[in-house]
Amino acid sequence: MIPLFSTQQVRAADNFAINKLKIPGIVLMENAAISIKNEILREFPFINAQYCFGIICGKGNNGGDGFAVARQLLISGYRVIVISLASAKELKGDALINYTSTKNLLKNYNNSKIIHFRSTADLRLLQQCDVIIDAILGTGSTGELREPYKSIVSKLKEIDALKIAVDTPTGLNLQNSSGENIFKADLTVTLAELKTGIFYGKGKHYSGKTVKGSIGIGQSYFDQLPAKDYLVEPEDVLNSLPERKSDANKYSAGKVLIIAGSGKMPGAGIFAINSAMVSGAGAGFLAFPESIKSVAQSQMNSAIVYAYEDDESEYLRMANLSILQEKINLADAVAIGPGLGREDETQAAILELLKSNRNKFFVIDADAIFALRNKKYKKLDLRKSVFTPHHKEFADLLGINLEELELNLLEYGRKFVKETKAFLVLKGAPTIIFNPVGEVFINTTGNSSLAKFGTGDVLTGIITSFISQSKDIEKSLIASVYLHSLTADILIEKESEYGVTPLKLIEHFPETIKFVRNSVV
Repeated sequence: MIPLFSTQQVRAADNFAINKLKIPGIVLMENAAISIKNEILREFPFINAQYCFGIICGKGNNGGDGFAVARQLLISGYRVIVISLASAKELKGDALINYTSTKNLLKNYNNSKIIHFRSTADLRLLQQCDVIIDAILGTGSTGELREPYKSIVSKLKEIDALKIAVDTPTGLNLQNSSGENIFKADLTVTLAELKTGIFYGKGKHYSGKTVKGSIGIGQSYFDQLPAKDYLVEPEDVLNSLPERKSDANKYSAGKVLIIAGSGKMPGAGIFAINSAMVSGAGAGFLAFPESIKSVAQSQMNSAIVYAYEDDESEYLRMANLSILQEKINLADAVAIGPGLGREDETQAAILELLKSNRNKFFVIDADAIFALRNKKYKKLDLRKSVFTPHHKEFADLLGINLEELELNLLEYGRKFVKETKAFLVLKGAPTIIFNPVGEVFINTTGNSSLAKFGTGDVLTGIITSFISQSKDIEKSLIASVYLHSLTADILIEKESEYGVTPLKLIEHFPETIKFVRNSVV
């Protein structure tokens, strides 16, 4: 796991360096500038001496970093155009020192310059640059951008150049990864340590690739800091895969029951059970309406259709619970919800099943999540359950609007798992896993091809299969979410993101497991 930190924790590192290690702030800024320059050149090795860098610097320490980066690029032989949003009178401390030294150095370079910003018309100078570096506001910005910053960021977006953000893209609120007008970076060099807000929500979309820059205090300080947010690595996935014992049989290898599908949506259950079987489950049962059994039977991949009498209704009813109980008792893990429908009787049956099987591992998805709205989940023992909603389903479950959820995504997720003692897999870009103690695991794989009907049903099946085999929910979620999304990443290497389907995810999932095993040394 790669630990992630809050902006407050990282700012404290500056104070530690200055007050405890007695490293002057100007030295930290210089270390950062050297690191930023090196990371840019490492990530983009095609940059040569003909490239022009445009750097726009704000009034604070982020601007000071920008002035120092400009100086480092100048002495490395690059052409630099610096736009300062502040005059010398408005700058102070280390930012003023770097502004002054860079301005003086620029006198020796005829093809480079520094100008003071007067209006957005000045930004036209940057159109001749190949790389734009955003050093405007940094991590201290929490509200929506005001003028002139709002107009500046909008104009910078229009310039066709490689875009780099220093520490964080201007306009991104790292407290909750939000913002309406945000600098769109190709690369973000975030200083000292990785910050949580860069890796989900608006941060993930606007930060581009994120690398860590150094302020020159080493890693030991951060290794001692408590972390509750993490990025998932391939090694974590390999260590989380269910163990496949040499003497396993079809019943000891994991028994899965999928209660899913209806006449209106038969495919969801089929995707879920077939993905469970290619994920290693030894025995799989799809509970499905008798009247449409043939629809599922013809598409089974080694699983069995366990039909219940529906009297041609094509959906789950309360009368079916007794016959389903036999297979629930047999199963090591049960998934419920995909494609079941929202008929009143189906919703009542879902609630009763969850209420009467408190000691069973349950993966609660789709229509089963809908059944628990209006705080019905508060009446259940969910300590062995996993919720797998997308953002809209989760907002509806909590009784809030989607905008409110996305402005406080991690807060709502943590509150939910603390209250229910359940696990939460919040599907999105990226998918985020919450455990009952409030730790957050942010997935690092996946692409837009997963924004398609059925891909979530595939994930539900994989999760249920892994839990049935290992009985370890957290490890099962880490492996399932990562591998499911990685399969999509591998597929778009062969074809576009338009062509990935649930069937292709199921077909290629075993290859992804083998890929990770062969890749992790």
